Formats: sequence, structure tokens, C-alpha cells
Amino acid sequence: MNRRLFLRSSLAAAVAASLASHQSLGAALRALTLASTDIEAVTGSGADVVLEKAAVNELAASLRGNLLLTGSEGYDVARRVLNASIDKHPALIVQATGVADIRQAVNFARERELLLAVKCGGHSWSGKSTCDGGMLLDLSTFRNVRVDPAKRLAFVAGGSLLGELDHESMAHGLVTTAGTVSHTGVSGLTLGGGFGRVGRRFGLALDNVKSVDIVTADGQLRHASADENPDLYWGVRGGGGNFGVVTSFEFELHPMQRTVTAGEVIFPLARIKDVLSFYSDFSVDAPDNLYVDFVAMAPPGGEPAICLIHVCHSGTPAEAERDLKSLETLGQPIANTIAATDYVAVQRKFDNSDPRAMGEYMKSGFNRGIDGKLVQAIADGFQPDPGRATVFFFQVSGGAISRVAADATAFPHRYASHSMFCNISWPLDGDAEPHKAWQREYWSTLEPFTDGYYTNETANEGQKAINENYRGNYERLVQVKKRYDPGNLFRLNANVRPA
Repeated sequence: MNRRLFLRSSLAAAVAASLASHQSLGAALRALTLASTDIEAVTGSGADVVLEKAAVNELAASLRGNLLLTGSEGYDVARRVLNASIDKHPALIVQATGVADIRQAVNFARERELLLAVKCGGHSWSGKSTCDGGMLLDLSTFRNVRVDPAKRLAFVAGGSLLGELDHESMAHGLVTTAGTVSHTGVSGLTLGGGFGRVGRRFGLALDNVKSVDIVTADGQLRHASADENPDLYWGVRGGGGNFGVVTSFEFELHPMQRTVTAGEVIFPLARIKDVLSFYSDFSVDAPDNLYVDFVAMAPPGGEPAICLIHVCHSGTPAEAERDLKSLETLGQPIANTIAATDYVAVQRKFDNSDPRAMGEYMKSGFNRGIDGKLVQAIADGFQPDPGRATVFFFQVSGGAISRVAADATAFPHRYASHSMFCNISWPLDGDAEPHKAWQREYWSTLEPFTDGYYTNETANEGQKAINENYRGNYERLVQVKKRYDPGNLFRLNANVRPA
């Protein structure tokens, strides 16, 4: 806010007067976000709607957290997501500090059929955690992790980040699967699947969810577990944000030593084909306590392009030495950083690898193994470009993930050996279309080797593709959706339509 305009405004004068009258600072500052006029907004179906000034201000008064409107201090920060090419402007933003705020926001949005987005960590590649013209429910002010070490359980508030879960649980020598980038939101990662460095050993993040508390579309707070609302418990584990706003997760934790064996062996990009060929067998044959990724990256600006194998072994040092011995057959790398490392530090290691102030576009798909034809297609098509960053990578699956039945949770892709990704990023002041065109062309040569895709890491797909991607779980998901969100309030996701 411009300081001189602030001082000149009659609104600021009223705030100053209220301070002089011993009104609390928080209440005084709240006046800065009150609506002065009716607000134009949009519904979930795209229709225009007018939000009456009185109703908006009544919502603001009902909240313990902030209500941000266009021009409010903090609005431009709250509306943004990690992908900087997503530039959307909600009509209003609710920054919830607890369950009561979330219920108020959901009721307000439902009663007016508002387009509703829910943001935790803001990692949605396609921008589904923000919106144009609707309400953004921002959970960044609703974070907390509590660990019960005796029962090996973690209780996690809905807006928390993975790093908070790792930090608190590992302080007790306990762990659960929690992604690979610590500033990812717990909710988004878990509800859609939740791969991570200990996933082959302990299952997906959603496999470790014992229960959730969730505000459904009717504004009610429900508990969902194997014994209470079991259909909802089944649906949230893989059905994403389709059924409501999770306010609390109960995670099972597992004993694990804090020191792991982790790092990378790095080679020039010219070695991509033989490194990939090695990886295709090495990763599939890996024991459950070995997580292993392949990455090829070409930074912008002519920096050297490389390929690498990233490992995190959570077994004993002797087991790690045995299981990683075959990496030596690849010959002399540019660098080898594999060493005994603090697990929480490994989880934070790539926090700054996400581009800042860059546009991004990603494609992903699941694989049933990596054969020679796929290796050839990857190597032939990977093309560095000085105007963009290009990253191709595999994330290994299998292990404990594959030993869960496809219909035990709503996540059906237990067959996958790997997730395959290609991500590009470019300066925001540049032309995105040539880069996106290259990405689409490259992906067209790789997509025939995929079978389904990971909804957490994929841009917008057509409704038919979304439905098919839920596979044999789709019809059951529709029934859960009809029961808990018949009006499809929660639609900014891999949407299961109730009709």
C-alpha cells in the first residue's frame, strides 16, 4: 500500500481514531480489508454473481483469520502459487486460522455457489489452488504438527508443510512418507497419493493416514476412519480434494534412524542412454529401503547439461554399501556425493530446485517398467535450449506401494514401477509458446510408454481422461462425491463430477 495514500485516506484516519479509543491493533487493521462496495465474483459454473458488501463484511467479522480483498495488504502474495506463470485474481481470500474459519468460508462459498479454490503449499502445477473471480481458501495460516511418540502417531493441521512433519517426527526417531521437497503442502500431496523417499519401505503418504477430520461441502466437520464414515475415508485417500477441506490428518509413524545414505552420481548428458539403461534395471531390482531417481537436466544459458542418479538408502551402512555397489559399473562420474546424511537435510536438499519467477509446464505418466525403446526415445528427444530449463526425471515406485490392492484406497495405480516426468521453465518475460510446443512434441514420443498419470503432478487434462485415470475406482468415487459434495463445490482438482 502507498504510504502517502494510506495517511491521506479517511479509512486510515478512522483506524487511527479507533486506536486512540483503545481498540486492539488487530481489530483496527481488520478495518482495512472490509468491503466498501459490492464485489463482482463468479460461480463454479462460470456465471457472474454479485457479493453484497454487507454479506462480505459479515464474513470478515465472523473470522479469526484474515479476509483479503483486491488491494488489501497481503492479497498479491496470498493469491500466487509456485508456478509463477499462473496469475489469477480471486474475488476474496480467506486465510483460515482454524476449523471455525474453514467452516465459515465453505458455507459462504456454497450458499453463493462460488468458485472455490483451496491452497496449502501452492504446488499445483496447473494452478488449481488459486482461481479467477472466486474464493481462495488459503490454509497457510493453519499449520501445526503434534507427535505422540508412544503411539507412533502424528497429528497434522491441514495447512502444514511436509518439512514440519519431518522435523517433528524425526525428533523422536520416527518417520512417514512425506514427499521430496519440504515446502510441499501435506494436504495436496497426501490426498492425491504421496510418493517420497521412504515410500517403497512404508507405502504412500495416503497409505499411512489413519484418519482425517474434514469439512465437507455442507459445512459440517466430519471424522473419517476405517470405523467412522469409511466411504469418505476411502475416497480422500486418492480422490484428492473432491470431498472437502481436510483440517487434520492422523499419520502412522515408523521407527527409522536419522542418518541415511544419500546423494547423487553425476554424469555428462552424453551418457544419458547408458545411465538410463543401468537405472531401468537397478531401480526395479532395488530393495524396499532404497529410493532411487534418474534425472536429466539442461539449465538455461548454456550451462552444462547433466544426468544423474539420486539415491536415498534408509537401511544400515552395511546394507547401503552392498545395495549401491553396482553403481561403480557406470564408471567414473563427474561427481559422487553419496554419503551418510541427515534424513531431514536430504528432504530439504532440493527445496530451491523449483524455479522462482519462472513459468512452468509439466507432463507426467506412470510406467510399467522401462524398456529399451523408451530409453531410446528419451535420449533421442531430450533437447537443451538456452532459453529454458529442461528437466526429465523418473521417480521410482514399487515396494510397499505395490503391495496394496488397487481398490483398497481410491488411488488405483499400484501397478506402476515408476512415475515419469518432463518439466520445462522459462523467464516470464519470454514467449512461452515455443517451449510448450517443444514439450508437447517431446511428450508425444514418450506418452505411448505410459499407463495413467499422477494427478498431483499433471496440468489440466480433459474430463474423459480424468475419469479413466481413476480406473476401477471411478464409479465408487462418484457415489462418495454424490453423498458429500452433490453440488460439486470442490471442483478445482482432478474432478469427480457427482452427475
